[in-house]
Amino acid sequence: MGTTAVINVGLGIGLGVMTLLFIFRIVLTWYPQVDLTRFPLVLVIWPTEPLLSPVRKVVPPIGGVDIAPIIWVGLITLLRELLIGQQGLLKMGG
Repeated sequence: MGTTAVINVGLGIGLGVMTLLFIFRIVLTWYPQVDLTRFPLVLVIWPTEPLLSPVRKVVPPIGGVDIAPIIWVGLITLLRELLIGQQGLLKMGG
């Protein structure tokens, strides 16, 4: 397995995990009474909150709905497609 293939797999897994974490954050916005500091949920909050905070400052909640995780799912999906999609930059370079 070449270096480019390892990078593609690692990047694909990393971006996939982040997408799943942001999807969990979207679902968690439906349950505002949930304690986000408890064990299983803190594993979702810890890696995503540093990315969500700056977006929330620019794009406030619309109708009480936090759309920052939706924005990040879109950005990560776009980044994944641009880098390692069928005609992504890392596929063309390697």
